[in-house]
Amino acid sequence: TEQNKVTSGYLSQIPFREDISKRLEKLWNYEKYSSPFKEGGKYYYFKNDGLQNQSVLYSSGDIKSEGNVALDPNKFSDDGTASLGAISFDNSGKYLAYAVSEGGSDWRTAYIKDMTTGNLLDDKVEWIKFSGLSWYKDGFFYSKYPTPKDGDELSAKNEYHKVYYHKLNTLQSEDLLIFESPDAPQRNAYAGTTDDEKYLIISTSESTSGNGMHIVDLDKSMTTVIPVVTTFDNDYSLIDNDGSNLLVLTNEEASKKKIISIDANDPSKSNWKTIVAESDDALRSASIVGGKMFCSYMHNASSLIKVYEPNGKYISDLALPGIGSCGGVGGKKLDKQGFYSFTSFTRPPTIYSLDTESMESEIFRQPKVDFDSDFYETRQEWFTSKDGTKVPMFITMKKGLEIDGTNPTLLYGYGGFNIPLLPSFSISRLPLLENGGIYVVANIRGGGEFGSDWHKAGTLDRKQNVFDDFIGAAEFLIENKYTSSNKLAIQGGSNGGLLVGACMTQRPDLFAVAFPAVGVLDMLRYHKFTIGWAWATDYGRSDDPIAFKYLKEYSPLHNVKPVAYPATMVTTADHDDRVVPA
Repeated sequence: TEQNKVTSGYLSQIPFREDISKRLEKLWNYEKYSSPFKEGGKYYYFKNDGLQNQSVLYSSGDIKSEGNVALDPNKFSDDGTASLGAISFDNSGKYLAYAVSEGGSDWRTAYIKDMTTGNLLDDKVEWIKFSGLSWYKDGFFYSKYPTPKDGDELSAKNEYHKVYYHKLNTLQSEDLLIFESPDAPQRNAYAGTTDDEKYLIISTSESTSGNGMHIVDLDKSMTTVIPVVTTFDNDYSLIDNDGSNLLVLTNEEASKKKIISIDANDPSKSNWKTIVAESDDALRSASIVGGKMFCSYMHNASSLIKVYEPNGKYISDLALPGIGSCGGVGGKKLDKQGFYSFTSFTRPPTIYSLDTESMESEIFRQPKVDFDSDFYETRQEWFTSKDGTKVPMFITMKKGLEIDGTNPTLLYGYGGFNIPLLPSFSISRLPLLENGGIYVVANIRGGGEFGSDWHKAGTLDRKQNVFDDFIGAAEFLIENKYTSSNKLAIQGGSNGGLLVGACMTQRPDLFAVAFPAVGVLDMLRYHKFTIGWAWATDYGRSDDPIAFKYLKEYSPLHNVKPVAYPATMVTTADHDDRVVPA
């Protein structure tokens, strides 16, 4: 409280703070839409009127009609601290299961709504965590840890994850146990059903990288689990199925990923077939819509969509509006209409409708923002990191801005867990751009922009590469007169908070301002809280003598020295049970 008082007192004296606040409020006040999706013959989409805390789920029988409110998360709590997590419709579209988080916690409670009456069932499932909600007949699969003791909810280590099946209108205590790993307490299990409800796919993991895979043939037995992959060296995720033929995205023997076919009746590795081979670009996801397979790649940290027949025969590329991000094409397997969203650093997410036969796209919904993107540009620069590796960054600024070393610049990064930073639109960056500032995103190692090799190059005893890349990005910006050290701010959250903390303690002379948000700042103890143990494949653990040495070398908390640091704002969350503020 005292620290907040000092901070608020200082920030309140900034003369132009109120002007920025008013400008941000005006910018944020625009309607935002998600891509539509179809369930039970109806179309659903999320909409935010501009100033709502959370987006509202709407339903409509006609894709061109706005329809009616189906679920309003803003009404979950009086103070707005309850939020919507996963949602899942049963195949008929009659029931909607949805998860609610209180105060930003990772713990969830699942509720079931009858969409025909609009009423909630007298039925809920509590203490769900790191789980989907996957329907099968008149119930759904979910994952949970044992119920925590009072007072330990936000800090106790999460262990003994299990998969259950909950039948509607029964007690949670009667739920059927489907899968557990009693001999491996730090193993998570995530369950998902195929669209035809023929198979349950259980993904197991002991970290954020690599997973095992198990199959349950629901036509035979809900509790007979067939192991397909029992190691955690590679990633495997289901794309779709055609009967017993499972299409799976994997990086096994393919750093940039490929698509394989697994026969559920004979899932032995010798029977696997490659459908789409690894390419020069990293494959991020795939979906089957209108009988075609849309594969979302990353080409130099920007989206590229390639279209294939389900058997892997290449058809064409999908024409996108430019350099930016497209999460992939959504829609039903046999529908002739799909939808996708496209965004860039200066363009808000625009929804496109795609005719899967003609492959022609048209704008379905385009937001109206009080910002003219025509006056701004994004350029991609490549710089050489400390060890000689070429690393890209995106630089966004006003067209014609004088590059003389005086421009206020915000450098953002993440660099971890195979997560890529693709171009994305953010209202909070616009006042900086409008006032002659520069916004930079560095695609440093540890991320997923160029496949698993790029990720692994920024993990464990190679984590220093991540910080060297970010420092190299800053030095490039200064050397090329985009900015200067007394005009340069750095920002990152969670693992990005670690990035900022490590860089500001290693090179305090290089930056004027630092924003480490909800950062992992104590690298010797992070694994002792909640789900922290799962991050060890990126970081290592201090109880390993070798890892202890390199963790201590960069752990921000253990490298604070009596020197002048950049002006720094450290932020956390009062209910953060992922990056625990301990």
